[in-house]
Amino acid sequence: MAGKKSSGSGAKQGGVHTTPNPGGKGWVNQVNGETVSRHIKKDNAVERGREIAIDKKAEHTIHKKDGTIGEKNSYGNDPNPPKDKNR
Repeated sequence: MAGKKSSGSGAKQGGVHTTPNPGGKGWVNQVNGETVSRHIKKDNAVERGREIAIDKKAEHTIHKKDGTIGEKNSYGNDPNPPKDKNR
């Protein structure tokens, strides 16, 4: 089944992606490829994306202006915890 490719989001199941708005100015937060919030400033989009990820206990992926991944933060059950941490 062919689907609409979202520009650079690559959102995983339940993950939150903060990306440049593919439709124009500003930034958006996407979950499963669906836009859940729109913002003029990246800082505001990142803050809201973090809140959504914490609420969903999900990973938050923050993209750079060029669409590449700049940072990832996990707020839930991390399937790949850092190996240097003793648990």
